[in-house]
Amino acid sequence: MQLMEISEIRCRLEEHHSSSFGWALNCCGRNRAEAEEVLQIVYLKILEGKARYRGEAGFKTWLFAVIRKTAAYERRKRLLRSIIIDARKERLPKSHQVVDPVGELEHSETQTRFRQALDQLPRRQRETLHLVLYEELSLQEAAEVIGISVGAVRQHYARAKKRVRHLLTHEKNHGLEWRREKNPGIVS
Repeated sequence: MQLMEISEIRCRLEEHHSSSFGWALNCCGRNRAEAEEVLQIVYLKILEGKARYRGEAGFKTWLFAVIRKTAAYERRKRLLRSIIIDARKERLPKSHQVVDPVGELEHSETQTRFRQALDQLPRRQRETLHLVLYEELSLQEAAEVIGISVGAVRQHYARAKKRVRHLLTHEKNHGLEWRREKNPGIVS
């Protein structure tokens, strides 16, 4: 198989940048800074020839697999760093410890509830939903990105949809019941 020219690769990366960032964001637990870093590393890998597209899958499918593997590698590196940093922090007096003020804000209550429901899913189910719903990949393409069979992706997809539906319905009903218990005069 003939390898792509660097100009064609750049064009394809630009074409898929938005969806690549969405996938990187998903792979990085919705942490924008981490997703940007992972995407930058992926682009460098590709442009330096460390990751090569051989045409065995669709370009977007291959790109998403590179993003997923890079995010997992970077997550392991961050985990090791945080263990080392936490060990050092424990030795510092409380007055020297810094609190991270940056928090992720959601745009609406619905998005917040949906994101919380997604966060409760197992990793594979969450990845499958993201690829199919947000990135509009087929189940076959999602299977290739994740590196599992189509049958397994089908199972993850069906279970994820069922679980999210249950979580959103249960949370809504539970929230109303809780408010009524705390405040019997509430009008719903």
